[in-house]
Amino acid sequence: MGNEALLIIDMSNDFIHDNGGLTVGEKGQAVVSNIVSLANAFLNEGKEVVICMDAHEKEDSHFNLWPVHNVKGTWGQELYGELNHWYESNKTHPLVSYVPKPEYDAFYQTNLEELLTSRSVKTVHLTGVCTDICDFLTAYGAYARGFKTVAHRSCMATFSAHHDIFLEQMETIFKTEIR
Repeated sequence: MGNEALLIIDMSNDFIHDNGGLTVGEKGQAVVSNIVSLANAFLNEGKEVVICMDAHEKEDSHFNLWPVHNVKGTWGQELYGELNHWYESNKTHPLVSYVPKPEYDAFYQTNLEELLTSRSVKTVHLTGVCTDICDFLTAYGAYARGFKTVAHRSCMATFSAHHDIFLEQMETIFKTEIR
């Protein structure tokens, strides 16, 4: 078993599909096959893969800041396209987990730290959206809990022009390895 885990962050219909409630659109769609390939490689190497997904209530105060997205149990919260097919084919695999999250940082008020620690994970690999929001803050969450971090440039996207800036920030502040 490897001591690394791949985190697939917020790759939902609402964030990726053209009709999503808060979509990154084409930029997010462009990284899907890269994430699927990386997820397959992790499983083949005996490493953890964790889907980290925004999970909001219908009346979540989060929607005072953002358009409605990722409401629990809706089409919008489902994994997008090829990633959904991958998850449905692998969700019973012992190295695949799903962690719903109430906020940007996938470690905040979730069982992610306990899950990773129980499986002796030392390094987390970051993929998904948005580079400058949930990915960045999850990198901080991992760093603050003593995990090493790796960000996969070709497996992340955002709707702002800050993709590269926030990868540089991860590298500078959290000593994240950028691949």
